[in-house]
Amino acid sequence: MSALKISLEQGKIASSKYALGVAIVTIPQVIISVILTKYITTNPTILESLEKIGILIFIVLAYYFYKASKKEKLTTSTSKKKKPLLTGVTIAVLNMFSIPFFCGILFFLEALNQFNFKIIPFISFAIGAVFGTFYILYLYGKFAKHIQKKTGKLTKNINLILAIITGFVAVFTLLKQTI
Repeated sequence: MSALKISLEQGKIASSKYALGVAIVTIPQVIISVILTKYITTNPTILESLEKIGILIFIVLAYYFYKASKKEKLTTSTSKKKKPLLTGVTIAVLNMFSIPFFCGILFFLEALNQFNFKIIPFISFAIGAVFGTFYILYLYGKFAKHIQKKTGKLTKNINLILAIITGFVAVFTLLKQTI
């Protein structure tokens, strides 16, 4: 959503710089994900603890997104020119979902015997993740106006939608833990 917003407010070049900033941060996130996934696969009891922590995190995120959706309706937006590369780096560093996302992909690939923790698969995965991240954000920026026309109210209510999704994930994980 940030790539769309930057593209609409500052242009496609700024959106590309934003995508580059996010891609730069993806490199250490992928490295952390591989190390974490390897550690979790050798110590399966850690996964149960992470699920319990995840419930709390998703509850907090659901509340945050809900409050943000209410705040969005009350405030009027004044667009300032920001440094898109720095914005991309900052948002990517603060993004809590990328490391668990990459871990989930690695668990899935490992379960299908499509990934192991040797250097060549690791480098291939890292390069794919970095270029894939950049390219999808670049495409969001390139087609921002078209996406905005197609999504309409969805983009205006994105924080409420994210609150519902993260709340659902928290409840689902909690039910999974109790059953």
